[in-house]
Amino acid sequence: MPDSKKEQVLKAFFTALQANIPAGVTLVRNQIVPTRIPAEGWVCLGDGDPGQPEFLFSPPTYIYDHSAEVDVVVEGDDQAARDALFDTLTQAVGSAIAADRTLGGLCDYALGEAPAPVELEAPGTESMKAATIGVILTYGSSDPLA
Repeated sequence: MPDSKKEQVLKAFFTALQANIPAGVTLVRNQIVPTRIPAEGWVCLGDGDPGQPEFLFSPPTYIYDHSAEVDVVVEGDDQAARDALFDTLTQAVGSAIAADRTLGGLCDYALGEAPAPVELEAPGTESMKAATIGVILTYGSSDPLA
């Protein structure tokens, strides 16, 4: 059975991230943040929420503004180096979006939202900087389950 339109769009966006995230960075999909962040950083595409679609009657089409999420986490005690790596990774996410906003024609438009970074500290770990970048993926499907 072929992938649903939602899955096709998410896989295409993951491929775009792979092409733009710097070498050595851990890129995953739908995983929780690990207890230790790799030195090069950690990026995760979360499927997010397709939301309630608009419906067009002729031909029947469900139009989604799917809110996917890209988590970016970096760790390190050198604040300047950590901030620079964080900036590099958030720009790489932006580059993945801007490189092809239609994801090869699967999507009407992809739009990134500005991240709101937070500083995290946990006992026994280096300090972390993290943010969730919202990505709106607008696409149509003839069936909400296909």
